[in-house]
Amino acid sequence: MRVVTGFRAPLAFTVVALLLLVAAPVMASQPTPWQLNFQDFVTPVGALVDDFHTLLLVVEFGIAIFVFLLLAYTCYRFRAASNPNPSKTTHNTVIEVLWTVIPVVILVIIAVPSFKLLYFMDKAENPDMTIKVTANQWYWDYEYPDQEGLTFSSTMLDAEDAKAAGDPRLLGVDNPLVVPVGQNIQVLVTSNDVMHSFFVPSLAVQIYGISGRANETWMRIDKAGTYYGQCNQICGVNHSFMPIKVIAMEEAEYAQWLLKAKQEFAMDNPSPELKLAAASQ
Repeated sequence: MRVVTGFRAPLAFTVVALLLLVAAPVMASQPTPWQLNFQDFVTPVGALVDDFHTLLLVVEFGIAIFVFLLLAYTCYRFRAASNPNPSKTTHNTVIEVLWTVIPVVILVIIAVPSFKLLYFMDKAENPDMTIKVTANQWYWDYEYPDQEGLTFSSTMLDAEDAKAAGDPRLLGVDNPLVVPVGQNIQVLVTSNDVMHSFFVPSLAVQIYGISGRANETWMRIDKAGTYYGQCNQICGVNHSFMPIKVIAMEEAEYAQWLLKAKQEFAMDNPSPELKLAAASQ
């Protein structure tokens, strides 16, 4: 067996590392082993998150390299061999001004795109549709107010059912959230009990569900596909069993799903008259 040695060894490791960086975000819908980067984003908010992340990496690496070079210069310039009599300097006005002003400037540079992103992801302007997400211990309720109040629950599948459905373990659900591609979707999130968090990485959606209030965010999925997430706030003993599955469909396919869903879940959302009749029995 041939062993890579000498100059070729670090080169080989560098190539492998680069391949991992390139291959990591290939799978958009779910995390993958040895993943080093974000999942592929498929929303406008996600694109801005990725850009902001890249900016922060550049700033952070720049600061780290500067500090390293400064330390290296200090260790060399003020080593004991060159300075038998150490300096007793305690203050330097110029340096103190610089290490105060420069960090402030860096923070301002970071703040501009940060606030831009925060306000962009805050809420949808003139949304095409609304979805209400209600968190429960330990499942999700999805409601489509624009579709005659279409409502259904989504709970996790066991390992065998998830495998049969082609879903990853702990991420498969019986009734996924289905949305159309290319529409601005207002998402209202609340809770029926403790605090939860609706988190789908590929959609760049992460918002808390709090009992007694509705938090708002939005998404526009630009690519049809299946995207997985989970509750991102510890909510009890079965916190890890609250998966989220979002299926983004083209308009025609979504319209067909709506017709089927309204029939399938009709009895899950009976009229007030039926509820009154059932209660009187």
